[in-house]
Amino acid sequence: MHLVKLKMRGPIARSTARTSGVLGARLIAQAGTLLIVARVLGPLDYGVFAGVAAMAVMLGTLSSFGMQIVLLADVSREPKCRDDILPFALTTTMICGSVLFASYLLLATMLMGNVDVGIGTLAALGLAELLLQPLLNLAGSEYQGQGRIATSQLLISLPVALRLIAALVIWALHPSNALRDYAWGYFCASGVALGLATYNLQQPWPGLRTWRLPKIKELRRAAGYAVMNLTAAGPGELDKALALNLLPLAAAGVYAAGARVIGALTLPVIALMVSAIPRLFSESATGTRRPSQLLRWLFGATLIYGVVLASILWVSAPLLESLFGSRYQALPELVRWLCPAVPGLALRIAAGGALMALGSPWMRVLFELVGMLLLATVAFLLAPHFGIYAMPIAMTAAEWTMTICGGLMLLGLRRAGEHHV
Repeated sequence: MHLVKLKMRGPIARSTARTSGVLGARLIAQAGTLLIVARVLGPLDYGVFAGVAAMAVMLGTLSSFGMQIVLLADVSREPKCRDDILPFALTTTMICGSVLFASYLLLATMLMGNVDVGIGTLAALGLAELLLQPLLNLAGSEYQGQGRIATSQLLISLPVALRLIAALVIWALHPSNALRDYAWGYFCASGVALGLATYNLQQPWPGLRTWRLPKIKELRRAAGYAVMNLTAAGPGELDKALALNLLPLAAAGVYAAGARVIGALTLPVIALMVSAIPRLFSESATGTRRPSQLLRWLFGATLIYGVVLASILWVSAPLLESLFGSRYQALPELVRWLCPAVPGLALRIAAGGALMALGSPWMRVLFELVGMLLLATVAFLLAPHFGIYAMPIAMTAAEWTMTICGGLMLLGLRRAGEHHV
């Protein structure tokens, strides 16, 4: 039995290490961009940027209406399918993206109130996340479906690396309107990445004349993926958008910086689940038993990592002020308030990945929707009384609620499997 466990865990551990290496380069670029942009913009402008960018990212998950997943699934089975799918996938992305872009401009303008952000700044971020990034995701799905995994990973990481370059340029030039200029650098990063992705495709995308509207059955198939994309991104972005609306802008900036730090440090958990999901698919596909042994190992490792990470963050929190600058002097204490959420966040990621792999994606959608609703409710109720600390409390409550719900769902699936046997 011990030998079986080692055989089961060894490949996953090695794959996790390799995946962490790939994602590690992206993490370095993200961390560098976060530090530079936060320091250059300051808490007030960074709060604006984080809030409106989070809104764009959440809406952007709906721009392709799940068509990138349809493309990935079908191209993986039959590469020739791409010529049948792309004509309506591209049309859907452009139409949905354009409608969502107009909605984003209206929503962002309403939420900003009297704050003069500038329509150009909002437009740059919206175009990047609502049109360019969804098109880039279509190209990435095509690469992945063709088995070009390394190219797909590089493609996903390219905009992040280019944004780091944009941030360095802004830092060096010290422009009078750094927020506006970085927003357009953000836009250009997505544009350059999309251009390179489409240029290097084995076959060019179909011409505009061949594009068509999707059929009802095609929309129905993609709709589930669209909802899952939204709920998967929602818990990690909704809090920044809420902070922009509920907190003073400077406080929203400090919170966004702390939340981004917490989110980035869950990289090993994401790498672990990416590596383990194929094994979970394989073991659950037999229909004879649920992969409970592997799940126990995954959740045990995730819990240990989450607790250790929270402890390290608690001790090292004072170092963050020197990294982000004196204008973020409230950041160390805020990060300590966020520490209780860290194990819950890690376990929530694991639970979501496990439910997807076990063929129950709608259960994941359900518990993530519950978490998002709880996050918004607690934040609205506590913000008038606790100020900036309302957001860590809301995040902790939401993450642990999602973790408990996900765990109960997995336990129910396991018992159902045992009863079936």
